[in-house]
Amino acid sequence: MELNVNNETSKLLSVVLGIAKSTGPVPKIEECYDPKSRQHILNETYPKEIDMHCEMEGFATILMKHNVKVFRPDVLENYNQIFSRDIGFVIEDKFIISNILPERSREIEALSFILDAIDNKKIINLPENCHLEGGDVIVHNEYLFVGTYTGRDYSQIQTARTNINAIEYLKSLFPEKQIISFHLIKSNTDPEKNALHLDCCLQTVGKNKVVVCPEAFSNKNEYSWIIEHFGDNNILEISLKEMSNMQCNFFSISEDIVVSEKGFSKVNQWLRSFDITVEEIDYKEISKQGGLLRCSTLPLERVNK
Repeated sequence: MELNVNNETSKLLSVVLGIAKSTGPVPKIEECYDPKSRQHILNETYPKEIDMHCEMEGFATILMKHNVKVFRPDVLENYNQIFSRDIGFVIEDKFIISNILPERSREIEALSFILDAIDNKKIINLPENCHLEGGDVIVHNEYLFVGTYTGRDYSQIQTARTNINAIEYLKSLFPEKQIISFHLIKSNTDPEKNALHLDCCLQTVGKNKVVVCPEAFSNKNEYSWIIEHFGDNNILEISLKEMSNMQCNFFSISEDIVVSEKGFSKVNQWLRSFDITVEEIDYKEISKQGGLLRCSTLPLERVNK
């Protein structure tokens, strides 16, 4: 298998899409590791497996409609395998296996058939002290955007998934890329004060455009860099509430085709204003677990521009 991912928007050829089969029972509050799931458990609105399954199969249908080769993880009984982006990601021709939460460590086993098809020299296992999940990495041509949290309370913050050691390691892996780190707001209990991953508050799209939540960045100078880099006319800003509803977390099949939740009217209208085709689907049940469309994908190959 040949890997190739240099950005978020070039034409997609192949992808791993998570799966909602045998997801297990509703977690207990103490088992939650994101505030959105916690909120829905407390409200007794946690999503049902059948509803999540229907939403994910609808996403698979859209991908295949656009001639994307779709791989699905092997099913692990009573195990949540929806968010495949977290467990690994591709940069250029390298597959990087995330150092993920211990509770999710088995998920990579379900991709063994993918890893077996990749040149072993292209598979990167992170050092133990590097915490990194795929949702915190956005590939933008010569740039890598990486979300992080560096507070002294890192070990107490369940939603802090990527540390400074991982950023330094990425610099050593990709010395030719400019790595821009963004410090994100975090909360274990309030979804409107928590950017779980960078792709929950920033998403590149189309031709050098971006949807972003300014209040999700704890360092305002870092947000100023985004404005300078993309330009005001290429930025759609969303609120913390819109961020917590995952409105940054759409998914690009190409520069001209985006899959988005049908309830995101502001975002979808803005995308269409640039002649981007928006494939609207139901995905709101998935969002109750703190992720959405990008979170449930792991692109393997995109066409070079």
